[in-house]
Amino acid sequence: MKKAMYQLLKEYDKQNIYPFHMPGHKRNVRVLEEYFPVRQDITEITGFDNLHHPQGILREAQDRLAELYGAKQSYYSVNGSTAALLSAVSAAVPRGEKILIARNCHKAVYHAIYLRQLQPVYVFPETDCPLGINGGIRPQNVEKLLKRDPDIKAVLITSPTYDGVVSDVAGIAEAAHRYQIPLIVDEAHGAHFRFSDRFPASAVGMGADLVIQSLHKTLPSMTQTAVLHRCTGRVEKERLQQFMGIYQSSSPSYVLMASVDACVETLKRDGTEMFRRFTDDLLRLRERLSENKRIRLITPEKSSEKGIYDYDRSKVLLSAEGGSLNGHRLHRMLREVYGLELEMETEQYVLALTSVGDTRDGFDRLARAVEEIDRKLQQEENPSERPAEQTGSGSVEVPCQKLIPAQAMDAQVQRVSLEESVGRISAEFVYLYPPGIPLLVPGEVMTGQILKNMRRYIEQGLDLQGPSDLTNNSLLVVRREAE
Repeated sequence: MKKAMYQLLKEYDKQNIYPFHMPGHKRNVRVLEEYFPVRQDITEITGFDNLHHPQGILREAQDRLAELYGAKQSYYSVNGSTAALLSAVSAAVPRGEKILIARNCHKAVYHAIYLRQLQPVYVFPETDCPLGINGGIRPQNVEKLLKRDPDIKAVLITSPTYDGVVSDVAGIAEAAHRYQIPLIVDEAHGAHFRFSDRFPASAVGMGADLVIQSLHKTLPSMTQTAVLHRCTGRVEKERLQQFMGIYQSSSPSYVLMASVDACVETLKRDGTEMFRRFTDDLLRLRERLSENKRIRLITPEKSSEKGIYDYDRSKVLLSAEGGSLNGHRLHRMLREVYGLELEMETEQYVLALTSVGDTRDGFDRLARAVEEIDRKLQQEENPSERPAEQTGSGSVEVPCQKLIPAQAMDAQVQRVSLEESVGRISAEFVYLYPPGIPLLVPGEVMTGQILKNMRRYIEQGLDLQGPSDLTNNSLLVVRREAE
């Protein structure tokens, strides 16, 4: 008989596995203001408040949040950054209109485009290096597209990216505002920026109009907790509140909301010292990791040509590029041999997320593990026999968009094999998860190169998602008569 989920969670908690992944509290109860047992799991009862009509403790808590981050208003999202992104897009862009988005946006942005029947216009990030890491979004590229298409109603970018790359938010905001439209920044991975000058500046103070942050990703708050900051008056407050009410549960968890409030209070009281210790330990970790010979610590450098305005060094990217270990094998070795669970793997590198919830012992475990693997690689490999460096992303291709996502997803469809899907209009998303950035969006034409990349990802054991066929052997496409 299979074990229940709560039993598996109890067993996992007893194992000596260290989390270099979200949530940011890292299962470390010492960084939480309180521990929230099931006895505190309540609903809207007398003496408490209602998230969808806050007048008491929740209104006060959200006001404290806005004060901490310097926003006009801040809103809790117990449906994660997903609900906040859906709300931001819906409030900023009228149904059926155009929105300019970075192609490397999270799938939640594309879901908002579907729900509001929007027409996406894409601005593409630069490519930083042969590993396939995305660079940033350049303000001049945004300006060029806005000048070309005056019907665009808003701009949305992801900064920082999953890999930690920060774009020139201030420059992009200036470009958007010249055309009298708002800038939305998905800063889900940057909620910690506010608390140390060793990290990039937050988009909240860089001219963005709406900023979305996942507290649970990098701060001591429980999974599924996020916030939406309204920084200017370009998007109506009432519209935001309306859509937050639509996309969030009508029975929000008080345990989750209390964890946000506890996180805010903890940061106000102890944040300076917490981040001093964290950044000191992080600096030592990065110094140790940078001394390895075969496993390289990747640190994208600032570059206006690559759109890299800044870089979040709490994201630890490790690559064994050109050696015998790809990202999947390195991730598996760290988990199975050393008990280290990382956040993400790609073809050529792995990502370890760090936060104030980490301990010095945890950092030492990661450093020792990588150093040991690095020594083994040096002993086993002859440099003259090492494979040539590979590119992690394959050929970069911009798929041809024949239909807007809503048209393709609502059309009559048929299921065909992946090989037969080449040249057909996809009715489904295809993306690697994490981070959930689409390789193919509904309404776009499947190509041989995309198929080749998909096959390569599957062969390497990467997590390809999106198609309703969980075996990834077929794809839903728009019927030819419906095209």
